[in-house]
Amino acid sequence: MEFSKFERKLTVNDSQTLQARREDTLDIKALGLTLVEQGKIKPSSISEILTYSQLHDLRFGEAALQLGLVTQDELDESLAAQFNYPYINKNSAEISDELVAAHSPFSKKGEALRALRSQLILRWFSEGRKTLAIVSPHAGCGSSYLAANLAVIWSQMGERTLLVDADLQHGRQHELFNVKNKIGLSSVLAGRGSVESVIKPVPLFRGLSLLPAGAPPPNPGELLERRVLADIVEQVQEDYSVVLFDTSPMNNISGWEFVAAQCSDALLVMRKNKTPLSAATKMIKKLQSLNAEVVGSVLADF
Repeated sequence: MEFSKFERKLTVNDSQTLQARREDTLDIKALGLTLVEQGKIKPSSISEILTYSQLHDLRFGEAALQLGLVTQDELDESLAAQFNYPYINKNSAEISDELVAAHSPFSKKGEALRALRSQLILRWFSEGRKTLAIVSPHAGCGSSYLAANLAVIWSQMGERTLLVDADLQHGRQHELFNVKNKIGLSSVLAGRGSVESVIKPVPLFRGLSLLPAGAPPPNPGELLERRVLADIVEQVQEDYSVVLFDTSPMNNISGWEFVAAQCSDALLVMRKNKTPLSAATKMIKKLQSLNAEVVGSVLADF
């Protein structure tokens, strides 16, 4: 009786091992074909890579790297294509190289950004909330960088994502994504356009759209204080799964607090060795007075 149990266990394990090997073989074939289709290796190189990978107990991609048949960038691009994961070659001039989630999604910075997304999913997104203000105590904290990269990695996950540049005086998102900025949020707030007319899809990333800041107004605070901001937030919540607002720094006094209040949730970005504790504390207290929940904080070192 004991032997039959043991025998049955062996059979199950053997079956699982065989299945795993079949899956590995399918993955290898898929990656090999992708590399060939993209012109990165010759069809004849597949058998050479397979032999080397088996001899040295390596993954197919690792073997191709060690043989010098592909570069890390080429491998990353092919892996992204294999798993339908939007990826842009870092030599591309279509978007800024600051968008590491797009250029280098498998780098340490890319991994850190995905880890942050996971934490936000657990603390914020899973509760059905959609709008998040990215706030910072002073300029140079990296909030625009973080907002842009978070938007990219959320769209990579398949979520319909909107990035709103609410820094009306010094908006940068149009530069990062290489889109026109003649009209944008400032136009809608001033009653010179509709939300639909100024939102721009980002062609490189399926499901990602950008609402740029638009022409810098002389009165950003007054524009953001208008009721129309609440209407915009309500509308985009209906149309998108994730809405991220890039805001101006607290010390610029240009309306960031109205955005945070409308979003109800905020992610605080500080700069390592530069942001004073007093400034961070002041901003947290201000957010609390606005009934905006601080869902997390980031100490940027990039």
